[in-house]
Amino acid sequence: MRLFFVLVFLASAVHAQDFPAKPVKFVVGFGAGGPTDIIARIVAQDLTVQMGQGFLVENRPGANAIIATEFVARSAPDGYTMLFSSLSLLVNSILPGSKVSYDPFKDFAPVSNAAVLPMVVVTSPETKLSTMQELIARAKAKPGELSYGTSGHAGSTHLAGAMLENFTGTKMINVPFKGNGPALAEVMAGRVTFMFYPAVGIADQVAQKRLKVLAVGTAQPWADFPGVPTLEEMGLRGFEATAPWVGLLAPAATPPAIVNRVSAEMRKSLARPETLARMKQLGAITVADSPAEFAAFLRKDHERWAQVIKTSGIKAE
Repeated sequence: MRLFFVLVFLASAVHAQDFPAKPVKFVVGFGAGGPTDIIARIVAQDLTVQMGQGFLVENRPGANAIIATEFVARSAPDGYTMLFSSLSLLVNSILPGSKVSYDPFKDFAPVSNAAVLPMVVVTSPETKLSTMQELIARAKAKPGELSYGTSGHAGSTHLAGAMLENFTGTKMINVPFKGNGPALAEVMAGRVTFMFYPAVGIADQVAQKRLKVLAVGTAQPWADFPGVPTLEEMGLRGFEATAPWVGLLAPAATPPAIVNRVSAEMRKSLARPETLARMKQLGAITVADSPAEFAAFLRKDHERWAQVIKTSGIKAE
């Protein structure tokens, strides 16, 4: 029996040395231009150079990333198809009435958490809203009229919007899209009133006067948005927990040697000064952890979101 495990280990090690022998696909469950997609492409570009083989991003949006997640869960565990995911991986399995066919812990092998993305509340200058207090006052005065864009049902942006409704006693319209990118485009056009958005790329849009930041969802003021108040300061507590993560996972039976090698290369990518600068410019806080550290984080995040969903009363569609 011991000899068997030694042979399996050696075969896995040899496989890892040969990996990758062909292009590797990072599957993203959201549309192009959203935070998960942008960060996946940054890492894929670095790994293409570092590992001498193409790392490609494939977008499979829909159903709050369930389509992409189930696709990767069923993919061959050979390291050539991986999932660049966010908290939807966990949330979809927690929602009451959910019928997803995957288990976030049994069907995936964590590779590395790339970054966390604090939320900001954004609106178009066209709405004439200057502060978060004005937004809340208008929502109270006109129930069911204001709308907030989301990346899909029960995504981080939807959960944050639902929390805001609960905390302020307001009723607003959730307008779901297939990803944060399309939702933000509608906010910038003024067709959707506002949204909670992971801060990736927001500073550039603010500089171009296409967006206005009303509040940040961090416990402390954020240097990237000087003078913008925190939701915490307004008595709206707990929104820092809505900050989504963006990380890489492989199908569960992927050889550990491959998982560890991709994780090491990913951490190398995220430690590059050029990549760190790009991530900071996007508003992302780099994590770059090991498979074991990412696995522990996912367990804690699962508990956190289970409590948020219970409090908000959100169910599967």
